[in-house]
Amino acid sequence: MNKEQTPVFPLVYVVDDDVSVRDSLAFMLEEHDFRVMAFEDGQAFLDSADTQSAGCVVLDSRMPKLRGQQVHQLLNAANSPLAVIYLTGHGDVPMAVEALRAGAVHFFQKPVKGDELADAIRQAFAQSLAKVEQGATRVAFNSLTQREKDILRLIIDGKRNIRIADELHIAMRTVEVHRASLLKKLGAKTVAELAYIYGKFSDQ
Repeated sequence: MNKEQTPVFPLVYVVDDDVSVRDSLAFMLEEHDFRVMAFEDGQAFLDSADTQSAGCVVLDSRMPKLRGQQVHQLLNAANSPLAVIYLTGHGDVPMAVEALRAGAVHFFQKPVKGDELADAIRQAFAQSLAKVEQGATRVAFNSLTQREKDILRLIIDGKRNIRIADELHIAMRTVEVHRASLLKKLGAKTVAELAYIYGKFSDQ
């Protein structure tokens, strides 16, 4: 019999130059069943963290070597799926607006209530996982052959398999195999989902 497993959350990275803040945040977040890695500065985080996997980084703003905003900019430049939450003792409204415009999930002033931060982290995980999924779909779309893209376009146009076969001068069985392959490759269940994916990535 399979035992019921507790879901494994992505990692939460805590980046703060104050050791007491790092320790208290790690303890608080582990109480909410999050997995936590803490770093004393932005460069140490960037050197060691897996910035291309789903997760969340809780960033201080004022730190030595790299400010929180600089770390955020570098993550964006690398198209990292990590979601960013700011937790700073030196924030103001313009700083919060700038952070949110850059894609931060939330901006907190220290101290923060554990439940509020935990809720924000769960929201951040959802955003990060969606970005990872979107990236995988983009890679899959870009890997399609020209033949597959031609068939995909005709499917989206509402053409039946026999009509697609006639237009492309191929066997209908070939169209059927390609249709099934397209659904699987792009993680779609319906033509509507295929159309959404095609519209999102065909011009990129």
